[in-house]
Amino acid sequence: MAAGDTLLVFTPQHNEPPATAAATLDVRNNHLVLDFDAAANEDAVFKGIMPQHYGGGGVEVLIHYAMSSATSGDIDWDAAFERIGEAGQDIDSDGFAAANSVDNTTVPATSGLVDVVSVAFTDGADMDSVAAGEAFRLKITRDAASDTAAGDAELLAVEIREAA
Repeated sequence: MAAGDTLLVFTPQHNEPPATAAATLDVRNNHLVLDFDAAANEDAVFKGIMPQHYGGGGVEVLIHYAMSSATSGDIDWDAAFERIGEAGQDIDSDGFAAANSVDNTTVPATSGLVDVVSVAFTDGADMDSVAAGEAFRLKITRDAASDTAAGDAELLAVEIREAA
């Protein structure tokens, strides 16, 4: 697999919402989205298996989103990996690694236009040492406590790809 190649894609249907502070499922013009509130941090959690062809280096997490109403301000996103692996994580509790962020991204000037932001991860502890063939979870958080955009952020998809 080459740098920049897509490893996984998650859509709103793949979300396994946490018990509290969960992004909510919504529809915008027949597009399924996850709404992340502007007043409080909310999360979406996606479970996957890192493909066998993953090269073992860093990855980029690309967040595809639009804004419900905001046409100005900035948005902040956090992403964190949790390695499940084989005997690596007791699933009775969470074990996410520290989050990486993309902050102060100016939102599109038109509500409904999609923007794509990238959160970079190096291999190893930065992505909770997820290896090829291992189960993992990825948590996406709108850091509403820090951003300035009004209204919901609407997540359309998340892509994980090999770092360039």
